[in-house]
Amino acid sequence: MSENGNKAESRRAFVKTAGRLLIAAPVLALPVILARKTDVKGYVWQIDPYKCTSCELCKSSCVMTPSAVKCMNAFPMCGYCDFCPGYLRQGAKTYNTAAENQLCPVGAIKRKFIEEPYFEYTIDEKLCDGCSKCVKGCYDFGNGSLYIQIMHNLCVNCNQCAIARVCPSDAISRVPATDPYIVKELKKL
Repeated sequence: MSENGNKAESRRAFVKTAGRLLIAAPVLALPVILARKTDVKGYVWQIDPYKCTSCELCKSSCVMTPSAVKCMNAFPMCGYCDFCPGYLRQGAKTYNTAAENQLCPVGAIKRKFIEEPYFEYTIDEKLCDGCSKCVKGCYDFGNGSLYIQIMHNLCVNCNQCAIARVCPSDAISRVPATDPYIVKELKKL
C-alpha cells in the first residue's frame, strides 16, 4: 500500500471513530442529564413549627457546628411577659435575669424592657445552638411563640438532611426555595 493509501485509511478510521463517539456521547451523557433533573436545587430543608416536639436533636444531629437550626420568636404571638417561660428556668429559687436562672444554656435570648410589665425577647443567632430548650419552655408554660427554623444562610442543604433522618415527629421536610420559611402564626394554633 502506498503512503497515500495509509493516509486515506487513517482518515477513514478517524472519521469512523469520531462518528461513533458523536453517536455515543448523548447516550453516555443521558445519566448525567437525568441526575441533574432530579436534583432538588429548587427546594430547601425546613422545620414545620406545628409538628416540632423540641426533642433537642437538631443541635446534635446537624452536620454544621453549631447547628444551622436557630430559635425564632413569632412576635405577634408573644405575650412580652415579665416571666417568660422560654427565657427563665422553671423552678428557680428567684426569678431574676441572673445567668443561673436563664433557660438558654448559651445566653442567646436577649431581654429588653419595653414598659411595665412588658419585655421583648430576641434571639442572638450567633449564640443560638438550636438546642430548643427555650422552645419547649415557651410551648409547655407559655403561648408557644418561640420556635426553631433551619437558617438557609447557614445550611449546606444536604441531599439527605441528617436532622430529618432522626426527627421523631417527622417535622423536617423539603419546601420550595421561593418560600423557604414556615412561619408560626397565631391563626394556625
